[in-house]
Amino acid sequence: MNRTTLSLIAAVTALAAVTGFAAATTPGGDDTSGKAAAARLPVERSSLLCPQPSQSDLAETAYTSYTPETKGTEGAGTAELTPAKGGKKGKAVVTPKKPGTPVAGDATGAEAPALTGTADGALAPGWTVQQTTSVTAGSGRGLLGVNCSEPDTDFYFPGASTAKGRSDYVHLTNPDDEAAVVDVQMYGPEGAVKSEVGEGITVGPHSSVPVLLSTLTDKAETNLTLHVTARSGRVGAAVSDADEKQGGDWLPASADPAASLVLPGIPKDAKNVRLVAFAPGQDDADLKVQLATSSGKIAPAGHDTLHLKSGMTTAADLGAVTRGEAGSLILTPSEGSVPVVAALRVTRGKGADQETAFIPATRSIGARATVADNRSKGTTLALTAPGSTGKVKVTASPGTEGGTATTKEYTVKGGTTLSVTPPVPSGLKGSYALTVEPVSGGPVHGSRMLEKKQGSVPAFTVQTLPDDRGMVSVPKADEDLSVVQK
Repeated sequence: MNRTTLSLIAAVTALAAVTGFAAATTPGGDDTSGKAAAARLPVERSSLLCPQPSQSDLAETAYTSYTPETKGTEGAGTAELTPAKGGKKGKAVVTPKKPGTPVAGDATGAEAPALTGTADGALAPGWTVQQTTSVTAGSGRGLLGVNCSEPDTDFYFPGASTAKGRSDYVHLTNPDDEAAVVDVQMYGPEGAVKSEVGEGITVGPHSSVPVLLSTLTDKAETNLTLHVTARSGRVGAAVSDADEKQGGDWLPASADPAASLVLPGIPKDAKNVRLVAFAPGQDDADLKVQLATSSGKIAPAGHDTLHLKSGMTTAADLGAVTRGEAGSLILTPSEGSVPVVAALRVTRGKGADQETAFIPATRSIGARATVADNRSKGTTLALTAPGSTGKVKVTASPGTEGGTATTKEYTVKGGTTLSVTPPVPSGLKGSYALTVEPVSGGPVHGSRMLEKKQGSVPAFTVQTLPDDRGMVSVPKADEDLSVVQK
């Protein structure tokens, strides 16, 4: 007798839990009811990649790691961030111990390396690491912040530039044992920018490669969309922007191309807001542009619609669009339904004291979103409900050096942006994490602004709050699905 036992459900469940990819049905089937109903389980392993913080000798970087407590996990798990190959050797920069408690580390100077990290067990679901760098002088001075990202194979960065006075790098970091091969394609207002040196960039195992965009082309373009794709392997990708006059920050990847986008958390004192958008498909896109304020949606004067030609980057300067009241930009199709990507370049301050930050389009908070490295002063939370009213719960964790967690609920009216100073843990010492979870109602999108004055410069950075993908849907079976062959 030849006996072969196959358990497809077990294989899919294990793959989803380890990698974080959701599987809602059994292979080859569409039934999601009854015995094939999907269950939500915490992921068992997460990877994060942090780019090289800065090329300035004056840079001071703080790393804050946090994993929210998740039902269904047991034990403490393990996690650490270590230098990528080519960086300084030595012990891990950050080593978390248990969920629910943030851990901080730091680095200084231009030699601070890119980091690669893995978390498993109870530390994996929702693991987030914030990298915050202060540069007090020189090109790109200001507050630079980025959430360390998951490895992937496809990224869009609307808002990059090769203009004079800008030094934009795309940082490519490979977490795996085999080399990755990456293509970097740029799109300007006239379409694809020719560049042979942007093709086939090799990123060695466990290493990081910063690529200066101006070395990929002779054309000086103020507004570009960068498309990064991995031919083989996978990478983390982020764009650093250093401007000689307007400071700098990190430009994270936009949310995946979609017909409707939300860009949350434009500061109330923004002096200029530039929208950069791109339609990557074969069709042009016509977008309705709205600003979600505290009282409802309005059309920015002179910019209520935006036409995007396929394959060409389009930019619109919206000026001081918020006019003293924080808001969020909502893009919806005014004709047809064409997937697009978008980001905002936000400027605060005046004259020589200007500072910039980026807000890419982002997913909703979904089941849960987390951002680390919040401070007792200078932290602002922006929440936007693009459709119906939504209610969320915001939890402030203990501090990195002490404090007691606290929770507060907020109701965000449909079509509005709620800008608040978030709750602070009692007895706070150090920095802390914020976790946002839905309570009821429609989807909510969010971002966190962190600000800290550097003399007369209003230094700031904005991080969006997408779903942390700490939970995955996997098929659930109520009976033995093994196959016996005789």
